[in-house]
Amino acid sequence: MPVSDLTPHPRRSTVEYLADELREAIMSGRLEPGEQLGEADLAARFEVSRGPVREAMQRLVSEGLLQAITNRGVFVNELTLDDVRDVYRTRSVIERGALEIVIADRRRESTADELERVVTRMRRAAAKGDGPAVSDADQHFHEVLVEASASPRLIRAMRTLIVETRMCLGELRTTYGDLWTQVDDHEALRQAILTAPPARAKAALQAHLDDAVQRIVAKRG
Repeated sequence: MPVSDLTPHPRRSTVEYLADELREAIMSGRLEPGEQLGEADLAARFEVSRGPVREAMQRLVSEGLLQAITNRGVFVNELTLDDVRDVYRTRSVIERGALEIVIADRRRESTADELERVVTRMRRAAAKGDGPAVSDADQHFHEVLVEASASPRLIRAMRTLIVETRMCLGELRTTYGDLWTQVDDHEALRQAILTAPPARAKAALQAHLDDAVQRIVAKRG
């Protein structure tokens, strides 16, 4: 290949790098809802000046991941219980719609095969005690289900919820005393998607999503 045909990889600016790092920390739950972020502390941690940190934080404020409170500081945004319920209510509509298409188009077996690979990844993460990786696989499981529908609109709708879903999953991760429970729940759902009558498969999916909401509600007590 001639050198002229090579496309240079775009380099991230310092601000983009910091925004990506903070965004991932929030979405994975490493930065918890309500946690305060100190500009000076972050600048020292990343060994950069405070200017890029300030700009990166402003980007996340505009995305709704951070909240700037006058005279108090910048905090990781916390979804209210009403927000959590609404996120899962919307996901329920999207995911049950995707499941209906999968069943109607006779894609259950191929979808279950894809989901099995995700559960295997989740199982390996659980064996290592890697909670964040289990949460990543949890997210991917539901994305695979929606993508299996091949509905551009359902897929697009699901993607609009990814940030808020990851924030919920970061919180949800701490509600499992045993990571294997999370793994077993997804394997049971995979089996229902593969073999259960349509009404029971949709009921299993709804129960799975309802359980997530109930866990978060119980945690906040």
